[in-house]
Amino acid sequence: MKNATVLVVLGRTAKPADLEPLTQAARDRNLHLFVLILGVMPQIPIYTYGIGEGGTYSLPDGWQTEVHEASIALFKLRDQVSAYLTEQGTSAEVRVASGQPAILPAAVSRAALTCDLTVIGNDLRHDASVFDDVVRAALFRSAGGVMLNAMASAKALQPASVFLAWKAGIPSARAVHAAMPFMRDAGDVTVALFDPVMTSARDGENPGSDVAAWLTHQGCKVAVQQYPSGGEEIAKAIMQRFKETGGDLIVMGAYDHSRLREVVFGGTTRTMIEQSDCPVLLCH
Repeated sequence: MKNATVLVVLGRTAKPADLEPLTQAARDRNLHLFVLILGVMPQIPIYTYGIGEGGTYSLPDGWQTEVHEASIALFKLRDQVSAYLTEQGTSAEVRVASGQPAILPAAVSRAALTCDLTVIGNDLRHDASVFDDVVRAALFRSAGGVMLNAMASAKALQPASVFLAWKAGIPSARAVHAAMPFMRDAGDVTVALFDPVMTSARDGENPGSDVAAWLTHQGCKVAVQQYPSGGEEIAKAIMQRFKETGGDLIVMGAYDHSRLREVVFGGTTRTMIEQSDCPVLLCH
């Protein structure tokens, strides 16, 4: 990926040095980093007295001070991150979005509309509900790919080996489109199919051959592998095979099943979002 704009979403516990793997790729690939720091503000603790027009409300002592201090800390982090990126010689801009948890996903999806890729920092995992909402907003309300666990590996934005977990369908096809710049530059691409169904209506009579032909025409070096899951959860099988191939980045479609079904019964997408060991690029 060259000459791209990458949205990097961080939380209040992030450190400027966390961005080092991204700054290296930004310099090598002429990337512009748009860093968005999210801050959850303290809830408004309104206590009401009376009913109707005669009712009044009051705020407890110290709440406004708490909000003010949280805001100062966010802008201090913004200045630190901005100074770090300048020192690294990286093209970047840094902004802050703060407020109640319900409004932060909208800020992320709005910023992602004019970016080629969204990278979500692992520090946001400290608040599971905010992390999940931000990931889903980026997946469902923006046009680009979403990359997780990228800042733990210097190779995530410059992968030498890409592991494409392919399942015929719109999410996987969109993931390939989003990851195409990475796959063109990679030394090899493994197209992996798990328990493929060899019918024309599902994975084809020769599963993986169609996507392999597409990627080969794009200049990618492709190998197709068909894996039996052996009854193991597909997400765990993906991560195991990814590590066996020595890959640098997993590419896959997200939420091929409904979100409600994944929430209730679990699923591949949910497990891949929750894991923090393997860099993964997702698209819906």
